[in-house]
Amino acid sequence: MDSIQDMDGSSGSHHHEITIASSHNLIINTSTLMNSTAASTPTTSLAAASGSSSSPSSSSPGSSSRYENQKRRDWNTFGQYLKNHRPPLSLSRCSGAHVLEFLRYLDQFGKTKVHTPICPFYGHPNPPAPCPCPLRQAWGSLDALIGRLRAAFEENGGKPEANPFGARAVRLYLREVRDLQSKARGISYEKKKRKRPPLPQQLPPPPLPPPGHHLHHPSQQ
Repeated sequence: MDSIQDMDGSSGSHHHEITIASSHNLIINTSTLMNSTAASTPTTSLAAASGSSSSPSSSSPGSSSRYENQKRRDWNTFGQYLKNHRPPLSLSRCSGAHVLEFLRYLDQFGKTKVHTPICPFYGHPNPPAPCPCPLRQAWGSLDALIGRLRAAFEENGGKPEANPFGARAVRLYLREVRDLQSKARGISYEKKKRKRPPLPQQLPPPPLPPPGHHLHHPSQQ
């Protein structure tokens, strides 16, 4: 059983794990986790199909292990999705368009409220009341997922130039989702620019002596 971990942008630090059962149809359930550890599922080969991610930002052994386990689960989950695709789809024939299908498919299991332009709470970061607007996968979750799948593709033998997770269409889609959710939810996804350390203050040069003034040098004896 494989899973894709989804961080709900509207639920703080809680994580949602999308679980896929290996049956003829994909069965997905969400369960809230806190600091979940991944099961040690064997990694599938490129021929068997699957997805991945990039290197973890933290260098601690615990973070690296959780990241690798999550990446392996994501890779196996995408492979399961390809097997259940109608008609079945091999990884070698997978394109950016199929990756977009996968992301849109996951949207139905999202937990992030995305207000429509006609909603009175459009652009409101903290709506005071419920509304019928749809739930979607948070942009941050999709962006992190694509990063893991992109890395896993190459780790499992895929060529960088043929990586469907790095396709231009996928990058544009993620940018569109980011901008749409940012406006709809009234929040900013812009990364904070690091403040440059102030330059050391330089002391002004000493004043020049007045004209006609000569320095007195002691005479040598």
